[in-house]
Amino acid sequence: MNRSATPHRDDAATYIIAEAGVNHNGSLDRAKRLVDGAAEAGADAVKFQTFRADALTAETAEKAAYQQATTDAEQSQREMLRELELPPSFHETLLEHCAERDIQFLSSPFDPASVDLLVDRFDVPRIKIPSGEITNAPLLLHIARTGRSAILSTGMSTLGEVEQALGVLAFGYMDSDEVPGTDAFRAAYASDSGQEELRDHVVLLQCTSEYPAPVDEVNLRAMDTLRSAFGLPVGLSDHTRGTAVPVAAVARGARVVEKHFTLDRTLPGPDHRASLEPDELAAMVENIRRAERALGAAQKRPTPSEAKNRPVARKSLVAAAPIAEGEPFTEENLTAKRPGTGLSPTRYWDYLGRTADRDYDTDELIEA
Repeated sequence: MNRSATPHRDDAATYIIAEAGVNHNGSLDRAKRLVDGAAEAGADAVKFQTFRADALTAETAEKAAYQQATTDAEQSQREMLRELELPPSFHETLLEHCAERDIQFLSSPFDPASVDLLVDRFDVPRIKIPSGEITNAPLLLHIARTGRSAILSTGMSTLGEVEQALGVLAFGYMDSDEVPGTDAFRAAYASDSGQEELRDHVVLLQCTSEYPAPVDEVNLRAMDTLRSAFGLPVGLSDHTRGTAVPVAAVARGARVVEKHFTLDRTLPGPDHRASLEPDELAAMVENIRRAERALGAAQKRPTPSEAKNRPVARKSLVAAAPIAEGEPFTEENLTAKRPGTGLSPTRYWDYLGRTADRDYDTDELIEA
């Protein structure tokens, strides 16, 4: 089992999660084609959701406004979710298909039995915890006690709620014999061993839990706050339209990017409209990889490709007018022009008042 908090094979690269979610609409064939689309786009992982509708929602639970707009308004949330469950047999097929396509399988569990299914039956190396579960301390504790690494989305959360969730995870990862509770979670978070466990296991994702999310509510700077406050790797779970925001997040230091995608945005279902289609997902992955290469090194120095351009683009000290041997260099007869193959213009003042040791024609390079 990989204990690394940052799950990419190359720790310098962004871990890109193609969020298939429930966009399979209950179809195994469509779920497999979502795996294919994610693999062909170059994503590192494809993520589904593991839940039992009856364990996830009360019968009276209402749907969110975006769900009302994109599904049968007469359906309850539980009825909608029943149609979107992935049974264990589908999980098994999808895990095998992911292995065939060389892409990692991820899922977000919403109840303890779903956690056990993923860990005990399918031995997944890490768990993606959705934003809605960040205050679900019993579930967080159950996840941490499996020892699996966690990617924790923080949508709808305050900084204090994130800290509370991390306290629960720290307590669980420490495998403490103490009785769980607020004080025990707080003590685990404050301990050196608890902090070490969090660094070993947890990545935090900035997230805006709206579908689609308004660009002016994304708050990429909150990634900086999360990184500074908790000392953990950070990333973005993005629900905006388009691909600009994930690329900007990578430029700002995101180690993980998660983005919903679908085979067809016009399909019925709660998340399709806020998702990328396969060609857009591929473009996002390509642009993220380009952004990573563009970030390059922190050291400021001429690059290899610039070397040939220095003599062309820079200037040298030249004669602005004919200069006779023994004549002093002055502001009137000394200037800077291309090419940059001679003396640097930074030495201009060193030469003012000095006498020429030979004749110079106009535009001739001054010699040392």
